[in-house]
Order: sequence, then C-alpha cells, then structure tokens
Amino acid sequence: MAQYLVLIYEDEAASEAASEAAGQAGFDQVMKEHIAFGENNAAVIWGGNALQPAGTATSIRKDAAGTFTATDGPFAETKEALGGYYLIEAADLDEALAVAKQVPALFGGVEVRPVRTFD
Repeated sequence: MAQYLVLIYEDEAASEAASEAAGQAGFDQVMKEHIAFGENNAAVIWGGNALQPAGTATSIRKDAAGTFTATDGPFAETKEALGGYYLIEAADLDEALAVAKQVPALFGGVEVRPVRTFD
C-alpha cells in the first residue's frame, strides 16, 4: 500500500461569499460533508487538517547569499488556495483517485500526489 496526499484547493472568495450568504448553516453543511467523508473512508485516512486562509501564510525564501526573507502571504498567488488535506493509504493511484473524488470541495477541486518514500 502507498500513501497519497489529497490536497484540497478552493476559491476562498467564493467560499467566503457562500458562507456569508448561508451563515452558520452553510458552515455546518460543509462540516457535515467532511465528517461523512471521514466516516466513509476511515479505513484509509491516516490524517488530515483544514488550514487557515491563505492570507495568514508566511513564505520564506533563501537567496544565493544564504539570507532569508519572510513575506506575508502564500508562496504563490492563485485564485484557488490550499485549504486543507487528507493523508490516505491506497493500493494504487486508481484507488486513491476513487477516494479523492469523494472529498467535499464545493468551490474548487483536489490534487492527488503520491508520498515519496526514500529507501
């Protein structure tokens, strides 16, 4: 069995607008969907977390001289930001994709990447 990281990318502005329109009920619905996903896939989920909005990120870069620069904001500015992840175990990519298709991502999509192992 291999491990895969399922990265959840969503349009934060669209998600925020929908949350404001739906209020607590909208948030509760999203949480209900993630709880159901977790219960339905408990055997293959090794972990996962939601992340704070991209605006809370701090990016650190090292230059050729070896000094570091910290910048407020995510590493890359995109319409869809990384909002959370699940670490899953699957027999192969096809099985990992079948699990990833069930992840609630109402305002974006998911990316599936195999975890690299070093011998």
